[in-house]
Amino acid sequence: MSNINPKRLRLLANVFAIEGNVTAVVPFGSGHINDTYHVQTDRQEPDYLLQRINHHVFANVAAVMQNIKLVTQHLKTRYYSIGNGIQRPEERVLTLIPTKLDKLYYQDETGNFWRMFIMLANTRSYDIVQTERQAREGGRAFGQFQRLLADLDVRLIREVLPGFHHIGKRLSNLRTAIEADAAQRVSRVAGELAFITRREKRMQTLLDLAGPGQLPLRITHNDTKFNNVLLNAQDQSQCVIDLDTVMPGYVAYDFGDAIRTIINSAAEDEADVDKIKLNISLFEAYTEGYLEEAHPFLTQEEIDSLIEGVLLLPYMQAVRFLTDFLEGDHYFKIYHPDHNLQRARAQLKLVEKLEQHESELRHIVTRVAEGYRRTV
Repeated sequence: MSNINPKRLRLLANVFAIEGNVTAVVPFGSGHINDTYHVQTDRQEPDYLLQRINHHVFANVAAVMQNIKLVTQHLKTRYYSIGNGIQRPEERVLTLIPTKLDKLYYQDETGNFWRMFIMLANTRSYDIVQTERQAREGGRAFGQFQRLLADLDVRLIREVLPGFHHIGKRLSNLRTAIEADAAQRVSRVAGELAFITRREKRMQTLLDLAGPGQLPLRITHNDTKFNNVLLNAQDQSQCVIDLDTVMPGYVAYDFGDAIRTIINSAAEDEADVDKIKLNISLFEAYTEGYLEEAHPFLTQEEIDSLIEGVLLLPYMQAVRFLTDFLEGDHYFKIYHPDHNLQRARAQLKLVEKLEQHESELRHIVTRVAEGYRRTV
């Protein structure tokens, strides 16, 4: 996180329509994209989160912020309308604080972009899923997120990162990197490239289904790692956060990315790939939570496509890591020269493990979905 003068941070915080007088602004969290600060005032509540938006990643800040405004307003409306015993719906959704000029964000004199949210008190997040309860609550959170947005016109949401989950684009980028061989590394990855090539056709399945319209375009989160769900003190899901990547997409993308981070018993960059195992119980728990919330709006084709997302997302992540490795490691932060290659190998091993258990995983999805539909 970049160092910014505390006095400067207080001035920035006061650009926004907050309650009370700012008493402290301190760094918060461990995000890799945006810089985040905890803003405290002389009021007992609320506290705020001030963020500097990474406009190098999100070039169209106005579109990002408009997406967030539309999504959060819709979610709040839906929470208030459905009732269903939900206490204080405003604590289930992020709340944007406009500037004192009623703008969604502020651009300072150096060209940086800033925004502010109310900080949700007494919540926590986890980088690693530790229990089946947590996995189930993560599934419920993202399933409910998709369900409540299912009646918001997807055409209103801008694609702020074009082709983000388009495997055709990712493979094209890899081929360009192979041809350029800028870092003189292609000769070291023949095995990895062969593994990727053998699966190219299979990994196009979601795009093949989407082309003739068998899969409806939905509003999806597109970054469903577990720490993007805030849980309360009882480890119950409370709020989905980090909405910068909310875009039109397919539900299998969100499901697959969540499973990629939940089912792997080892780290994303595990050097010893023999340590990579599947935690099937966490997969089942997440699936139960997800379909509990999502089954009322999903089509049968979407349910059938979920396992395609489970296979695709680690494959796609491996392609991205390998592309960066071949290009000289300019995108992902690395901690040693072969870090991206190590990451790619770990993800490809995960793909292999998932393929070995595909039938079992597909059976779990089918069984859970049928169970919920019988209760309707």
